[in-house]
Amino acid sequence: MFFTISSVFEFFCVLLYAYVFPKLPIVKFYRLKAAAEGSKTVYADLAAAKSQMMDRPEAGEYTTDNEDPQQLSRLTTGQLLMKNLDYCLDLYLTYTITFSIVPGFLSEDTGNHSLGPWYALVLLSMYNALDLIGRYTPLIKYLKIESRKFLMFASLSRILFIPAFYFTVMHGKQGWMIMLSSLIGLTKGHLTVCVLTTAPKGYKGPEANALGNLMVLFLAGGLISGVSLDWLWLIG
Repeated sequence: MFFTISSVFEFFCVLLYAYVFPKLPIVKFYRLKAAAEGSKTVYADLAAAKSQMMDRPEAGEYTTDNEDPQQLSRLTTGQLLMKNLDYCLDLYLTYTITFSIVPGFLSEDTGNHSLGPWYALVLLSMYNALDLIGRYTPLIKYLKIESRKFLMFASLSRILFIPAFYFTVMHGKQGWMIMLSSLIGLTKGHLTVCVLTTAPKGYKGPEANALGNLMVLFLAGGLISGVSLDWLWLIG
């Protein structure tokens, strides 16, 4: 049932991305801006620029005709990676640590508690609920982390979740486990948004596109590493 609901929801998101997302004014604006700044690889940017130039003559301010070639120059993917390696590692560490615990450890090593078979479901539900909330907490100005050093410190400090979960499942009560599950979800959602919204600042559209792809690559790598490390709990 879980995977069926997830698959249906994912399919719904794909439809939204394909048919609704491109029509949003803010998406049109940034795709047009990216194309005007030299985007040649993201077809959505180029298509947006072409269609909007036909629909809105005033969009001519973003045309690339007679532009200074220097204006359209961009950093290479390698240069972007070297300049933003810490951001990429932030995402890699965040997802490696998170998925080395969730969901495998929570569903396999929680022991017997008063909630019975509902215990693992409660833990995963709290994780997902707080993950969702954590993705919106950066909207609060004083909670958003933009310091590169502090983002790295926060990502590295989450490794403490591993011994915390281990000792809690061995000696703690279910309330502590629910709290830890909520906290790991909250920090994962919060750090993900902080990194993804801070890193592209100051870059041109094509560079921001390339940097976004790099960060998602490291995010996926962290997810794969975390799921692989999840087996160590069973070995232990």
